[in-house]
Amino acid sequence: MRAPILNLLLIASLAGANVSGAGLAQAQTATPTPQTAAISPEAIKQREQELETARAKQKSAEEAQAKLKSEIATLGQDRTQLNQQLIDTAANVRTVETKISDAEARLTALNGREQEMRTSLNSRRADIVEVLAALQRAGRRTPPALLVRPEDALQSLRTAMLLGAVVPELRGRAERLAGELGELVTLRKNIAAERDQLAVDRDKVRNDQTRLAALVDERQRQQSAREKDLDAESSRAIALSRQVGDLQGLIAKMEQDLKSAAKAAEAAKEAANRAAATAGGKPTAAAFKDRSRTSPAIAFASAKGLLPLPVNGNKIRDFGGSDGSGGVQKGISLATRPGSQVTTPCDGWVVYSGPFRSYGQLLILNAGGGYHVLIAGMERISVNIGQFVLTGEPVAVMGSTSQVASILATNASQPVLYVEFRKDGTPIDPGPWWAANEGEKVRG
Repeated sequence: MRAPILNLLLIASLAGANVSGAGLAQAQTATPTPQTAAISPEAIKQREQELETARAKQKSAEEAQAKLKSEIATLGQDRTQLNQQLIDTAANVRTVETKISDAEARLTALNGREQEMRTSLNSRRADIVEVLAALQRAGRRTPPALLVRPEDALQSLRTAMLLGAVVPELRGRAERLAGELGELVTLRKNIAAERDQLAVDRDKVRNDQTRLAALVDERQRQQSAREKDLDAESSRAIALSRQVGDLQGLIAKMEQDLKSAAKAAEAAKEAANRAAATAGGKPTAAAFKDRSRTSPAIAFASAKGLLPLPVNGNKIRDFGGSDGSGGVQKGISLATRPGSQVTTPCDGWVVYSGPFRSYGQLLILNAGGGYHVLIAGMERISVNIGQFVLTGEPVAVMGSTSQVASILATNASQPVLYVEFRKDGTPIDPGPWWAANEGEKVRG
């Protein structure tokens, strides 16, 4: 009589032992009784504790916000310090974004392996029942639910083998089962640790994003104070963009008709001339340490092998490949996480910032020497026409879906950033400019 009951218990634990406390509560509340209808003192106390915790979190958030405002206020009009804070905070955000993506990939693999092990154990229930039944016959208590608490089942097996309670012909099977249960226990511990670290990283990136948003607002406030006609210039730029059909025409129109864009183009030309006059050996990282600079640290042509990609992501299209609509890719496309931070890959002047035809939100930088860098596909841009930006400065944020029409045609599930380099109006391969590894990247 005991064996059939044991089999039923084990089959239930293997096939459907995932009934949660919440599901049990739902079953109970289907036929409420006077005792369950009333709220117990313990429940009231728990709700009061939850309310107090929520109040404490809100107070902590308000204090952090006040501290952040105070820190930014102390920066005043010091552009060097503000630039330093912007670049460092943006770099922190992108570093944690990478950690989150890596952790999510590891969790996916661990969860997959756990499911494989559970499926394997479930498919061999008859063998497992026989092994655990032997434990019961040896005087053990009723076997634990194998897949709900594999730790308990593992302890039962180890204790039985240690005491010699498992008959010799079952020892090999018991040892194999113990090994699998041990791996399952380890997997569950690793999954829990990864989830805990992931939660910490997500909190950190949220805090850094809040700080970065405040710094960007301050940068734009200072910029607006210096350039009173920025709003009019931006509106004029959008109007001009509707009059041209391609990027080359847009760049030419901007630098011809807009005062700020023309000023940026002239500054870029002067910077290129200075760089050519002082060109010496290979540029070093020291050239980029001056956060107060108002022109490129080095000539764009000399920055090969030094520039960072503007966003964390995976390259899904390369220069010269198919653009997905029968043409040739004139830049690169990077699939990113939703909400990813976009930073400038180089020093340069903003000559266009806004929507443009099938590119979605488009940012164009004049990097000097006839070079332009185009970045498209963001949801929101945080710089204005006429600004000079440093390598690594935050300039935009990705949305939750792709904004570029040619990418939408491929049913991309992630937001995609498009990056294009141009020399004298002609698209060029950006590959030689990207840093090979993290240590070689310029950080503003």
